[in-house]
Amino acid sequence: MSGLTHIDETGRAHMVDVSAKAVTAREAHAEGFVRMAPETLALALSGDAKKGDVRATAEIAGIMAAKKTSDLIPLCHPLALSKVEVRVAPGDGGLSVTARVRTTGQTGVEMEALTAVSVACLTIYDMLKAAEKGMVIEAVRLVAKSGGASGDWSAP
Repeated sequence: MSGLTHIDETGRAHMVDVSAKAVTAREAHAEGFVRMAPETLALALSGDAKKGDVRATAEIAGIMAAKKTSDLIPLCHPLALSKVEVRVAPGDGGLSVTARVRTTGQTGVEMEALTAVSVACLTIYDMLKAAEKGMVIEAVRLVAKSGGASGDWSAP
């Protein structure tokens, strides 16, 4: 099981001890997409959806989710986030969701960025499901991260 930081030498899950790690500036960028019919996209962009402004609500939901990541993912450390930015924009065949999360600390914010995107996508689905139940949440992924001992990384 070596190489997996959340698995100890006996194969049991554990929270990583970050107390000896250096405090550095850390940032993560994630993205996702909600594929939908053109009529549903038009409804989302109109601001006239039954539950309200889809884009604004999803962006706020993503920010709130990033702040609650350690409550949702069992082995994540609670972090003091210095910046969370979530954007929902029209794309080809649906809505694109991006999140950028920053902190200065001893562990990264990849999970916070991924959680922000995931919950924003789920919020979009929830707000538009009365119009279309067949929407597809797809391509949720980490795009880039910076900071920490492992340095910078970008998706190919």
